[in-house]
Amino acid sequence: MPRTSTRDRRKTGAFAIVVAVIALAAFLLMVKEEGLQGTLRVLTGEEATGTAVGGESADAQEARSALEEIPVAEPAPRGDYERDEFGSSWIDTDDNGCSTRNDVLARDLADTDVGQDCKVLGGILDDPYTGETIDFSADDPQAVQIDHVVPLSLAWRMGASEWDRDTRVEFANDPGNLLAADGPANMSKGDAGPGEWQPYEGFQCDYALAYIDVTDRYGLPLAQEDHDGLRDMLDTCA
Repeated sequence: MPRTSTRDRRKTGAFAIVVAVIALAAFLLMVKEEGLQGTLRVLTGEEATGTAVGGESADAQEARSALEEIPVAEPAPRGDYERDEFGSSWIDTDDNGCSTRNDVLARDLADTDVGQDCKVLGGILDDPYTGETIDFSADDPQAVQIDHVVPLSLAWRMGASEWDRDTRVEFANDPGNLLAADGPANMSKGDAGPGEWQPYEGFQCDYALAYIDVTDRYGLPLAQEDHDGLRDMLDTCA
């Protein structure tokens, strides 16, 4: 068997050192771009922007982090709250010629029939609150209602009473705070927060994500029971 010369061994050793240096540089660059946790997820086969450790989605983890930053406070008395404090009716906030109600119906319903002035005359709703399918017709407009994920009355008690009227109108017409939903389910929810009322299990994750997003964006605190309810619903996220 031919012997390996000292020169060959030196070449092999030098090559190994070069490879190690390149690998270390690549690792440090990845840590700089992805962060240590992101790098570890990549190296173990988990995408940094995909499913997080433990099977929870990145959106759910982000919402959970945001939830922990939202202050907890006791709701103030209802006081002199009136619905008109948030605007007297649906308006056209995006200047597309359609009211917020019809915008949300067009967004959330399938197979929509739209008439003049953007009015949604019919469609099919996969109801987020009950999981049932509803055939909507403008002849029975209360069968599908537009719900405020964060109820207006509850928002008022959590600090919206201190906002100016323009901010309250914006809040009431914010598409991120609105869902087309089964009328009776919406009536059952009323102005309850997530500590008292929750949709069927299949929508609890999305409901919690929306509720936390709105609360966070508008700087509202949460009652302790609502904070706990949102945390529990986030546990349903895959």
